[in-house]
Amino acid sequence: MTFLSGLVQNPVFVAAVMGWFVAQVLKTIIHFMIHKELVWERMVGSGGMPSSHSATVCALATATGIQYGSRGFEFAVAVIVAIIVMHDAMGVRRETGIQARVLNEMMALFREMGTKMSAEDKLKEFVGHTPLQVWMGALLGILTGFITCQLMIADYHIF
Repeated sequence: MTFLSGLVQNPVFVAAVMGWFVAQVLKTIIHFMIHKELVWERMVGSGGMPSSHSATVCALATATGIQYGSRGFEFAVAVIVAIIVMHDAMGVRRETGIQARVLNEMMALFREMGTKMSAEDKLKEFVGHTPLQVWMGALLGILTGFITCQLMIADYHIF
């Protein structure tokens, strides 16, 4: 078995990737529905609803629990990493986005006053998540982890 074929047959890995992918697709669709504008950057970008970081780590933890059980160190590591990632998304990364928004507003005021600033100076505001975005990503990840493992373990060989 080659390295790549091992990865695509690994339910834990596939569940995590599927959690990320489904969240990014939903994020792009939700952004389009709200803003009536298709922004392809949403397919790979941070921030927005649902949190793809939460979906990824919760799918990973769910699949790990299914594969190795709740008593294994693998599950403990996956859950702790998930908690850290989700806490960071709601905390530091969210605050960074809020600060970026304030700084961008200040830079716009400076431009209006005649200060020369390039367009590249604008800071990225979509970096963190609200608690709702994190929890929706977590629920999506748990569901994706269960579905992926059930499909792969039940010998459907869809993946």
